[in-house]
Amino acid sequence: MAERAIKKRRLSPPDDGRTAVPGFAKWDLEQDYEQRLQKKKKKDDKRDKLLVKTAEGHLVENPRTEQEEQEDDADSFLASGDEDGDSGVADLQPKPKPRKPSLPPKEQIRQAKEDLARIAGSISENPEENIGQLGALAELAASQNVTVKKLALATQLAVYKDIIPGYRIRPLSKDDLSGKVSKEVKKLRSFEQGLLSGYKAYMSSLSSLAVAKPSRGIDRKAANSLASVAISCSCTLLTSVPHFNNRGDLIGILVKKLSSRHADADFAKCREAIEQLFRDDEEGHASLDVVGQLTKMMKGKNWNIHESVLNTFLHLRLLSEFAHKASTNRVDKAEDEEQVGKKPKFKKEFRTKREKKVMRERKGIEKEMKEADATVSYEERDKNQSETLKLVFVAYFRILKGRVQHLMGAVLEGLAKYSHLINQDFFGDVLEVLKDLMHEAQAALAQDDDEDEQEEEEDDAELEEAMRRNATRESLLCIITAFALLQGQLDVSKSAKTLHLDLSFFIKHLYQTLVPLAMDLDVELSAKTAHLNDPNGLHVPTTSSKENKVNVATTTVLLLRSLQSVLLPPTNTKSVPPVRVAAFIKQLETLCLHLPQKSAIAVLELLKHVTKTHGGKVAALWYTEERKGDGVFDPLSQEVESSNPFASTVWEGELLRLHFDPKIREAVKAIEGNIKSARS
Repeated sequence: MAERAIKKRRLSPPDDGRTAVPGFAKWDLEQDYEQRLQKKKKKDDKRDKLLVKTAEGHLVENPRTEQEEQEDDADSFLASGDEDGDSGVADLQPKPKPRKPSLPPKEQIRQAKEDLARIAGSISENPEENIGQLGALAELAASQNVTVKKLALATQLAVYKDIIPGYRIRPLSKDDLSGKVSKEVKKLRSFEQGLLSGYKAYMSSLSSLAVAKPSRGIDRKAANSLASVAISCSCTLLTSVPHFNNRGDLIGILVKKLSSRHADADFAKCREAIEQLFRDDEEGHASLDVVGQLTKMMKGKNWNIHESVLNTFLHLRLLSEFAHKASTNRVDKAEDEEQVGKKPKFKKEFRTKREKKVMRERKGIEKEMKEADATVSYEERDKNQSETLKLVFVAYFRILKGRVQHLMGAVLEGLAKYSHLINQDFFGDVLEVLKDLMHEAQAALAQDDDEDEQEEEEDDAELEEAMRRNATRESLLCIITAFALLQGQLDVSKSAKTLHLDLSFFIKHLYQTLVPLAMDLDVELSAKTAHLNDPNGLHVPTTSSKENKVNVATTTVLLLRSLQSVLLPPTNTKSVPPVRVAAFIKQLETLCLHLPQKSAIAVLELLKHVTKTHGGKVAALWYTEERKGDGVFDPLSQEVESSNPFASTVWEGELLRLHFDPKIREAVKAIEGNIKSARS
């Protein structure tokens, strides 16, 4: 191939720099000399690169050759290794940036305290200007130091309690964002949105920490302590600012803790917070939210919850404020509140379009002002309380139908408290369920007796569940609930005839329970009383096992409440027949011979009130010359009226006169004094 012809005209000086070039005066000789001294002498084999023409028209060496040489020098230096002969492969990776020296834990805590105090002080002094510093508090709360984390959570709690306004922040719509507002309104909106975003992040942090789940750098013990702090902060916020945004998140934290059947200190704290919220809630919005989440949680857990969670319903304000009767699906309104026929006509005033527009704007402003002032609307409160009452009745009735044993006492006590708010439809269903429960309690007693006779060491799940049951206490609770429901109705006799209810069933069952109670050694012990068994093995506990949680009241208290409902009804005392009063008095006098000291005193005090009210009806029990009956008294009769009590006398009083306790002797004398005054 023919070589390319070389141009005769040279535009650049020769490579060796020795040949004179025309126009050398235009070169900067000093700069050229300085550059030549700085560069190392290059070898001839490295000068084989083509020259590059600059923008000015000069031919110079390719600058990439210098960069490649520098890189080669650097590579050769990195690959040279150290004196020990180690390879330089590890040195090719970039060196990490130097970290800041970590402070000791005590120094971190001290510095965090100073920062938290400074930030909290500045936010509290001027919240609108320093609302952006909530992010700094959140960063401190994300520290790996557990103590710093706790301090940051507590500081955030104090700050939010201080700066949260007394109204609920409304989210901004598109029209609000696009509209023109003044500087003050814009500043207020900026403060509200900053507060809302920081509060949401704080709620998210509390929700994650309340689970007590160990994470990176946090062990189980530290996670439990952080969970306790998070739950405490949630309880305080729910009771102090229940009107503010994200109330559902706070309630969810507490309800999730209450879903556990293990009652610890945090469990009790959540329960007390909810009870306080129920007592202080005037509008009913927060109570409705809590009851809704509680009932949903109970149903999801298949009612495997602690009974104290169900007892929180007894602290609702509607027990004393709500005036209507309700059931599981409807609320009965008063007749004067229901509008019959068409609405009354009013004379319509003539208004122009402008006046109507002004009226509409004023109504909207008044509505917003009422919401801002948090004024209590009685109609809205009744609506919230009626919905809450329906949810409570649904939970109670489902537990009764499901026969959830460990919640039966709490449900019966709750129905007794809510008896004045139950309408007739729900009232009849509850009484029928109570009858079924009493039948099942009797069957459980009979089954236990048969199993004890056959095999004492049988391991059966159903038998263990039956042994946990206390049939006597359950029967007494059902009787108390039934009479409380009757007394809560305004027209007891009318409702009994309309619903065709056999009310004598409960009285007959109570009469049959008196004799077994005289043999009960745990009559003065509640289901939650701590006590020991007899070391000699003579005492077989039947009503006081650790698993038994029917009710907190003792058996004696339940018996007295039942007897007072039967013998001293508050509606119509004269309706009690003499035979019933005489039969119960005779059985109770016999019961006092076997009861412990305190129970005997309580029963005799009840008999004092009974003889003072019905002294003329039962005087024949003390005076044989006034006896009206023939035959023999049958204390084990299945019917109260067929026991023939007037065929016997109260001879037990002569033995009680010789009792070692002076209070019992005085009570017997007071009972006889009532009979004497009734005869005269």
